[in-house]
Amino acid sequence: MIATVYAVFADAAEAERIAETVVTERLAACANILAPCRSVFRWEGAVERVEEVPALFKTAQPEALIARIATLHSYDVPAAVAWRIEEAHPPYAAWVRENS
Repeated sequence: MIATVYAVFADAAEAERIAETVVTERLAACANILAPCRSVFRWEGAVERVEEVPALFKTAQPEALIARIATLHSYDVPAAVAWRIEEAHPPYAAWVRENS
């Protein structure tokens, strides 16, 4: 089984720091850091509007990766979710499994 983990970060520096850490620790085979986005959400009773940096991580260990992202993240409640991959190019899936 492989998965893509989606997470958002306060800024590009945090996204890059966490991406490098989890790839080095072999919890993710790869991380794609995307362009900043505008997020609108409710937090502590107020509607917030902030710029965040999303990232996609490829992994064979989604639970461990999400837990590690949470320990490294600056947010009290970081957004980190996994989408299990049903179908993938077999050599790609093997690469993700071998590298995470």
